[in-house]
Amino acid sequence: MVEIRFDKKFTNIFSKIKDALFRTKIIKQVKKISENPEIGKPMRNIRKGTREISIKPFRLSYSYFPEKEIVYILDLYHKKKQ
Repeated sequence: MVEIRFDKKFTNIFSKIKDALFRTKIIKQVKKISENPEIGKPMRNIRKGTREISIKPFRLSYSYFPEKEIVYILDLYHKKKQ
């Protein structure tokens, strides 16, 4: 397992979510990422170096640094805002 760190933007968004079911879905996906950081889809172009995992209809964006064994959870955004 890798170390998980959260960006301030993500913690701000996560703190505003009131739906308990959606919060548990996010937590489950973060646990999956910690067990296998390469599970997400690698991004291209401007967002190269980041990965995404789907929590319908949202996307959870993160960066993985294998040499340090660290994952930074960056953002949670709606698919339409891609």
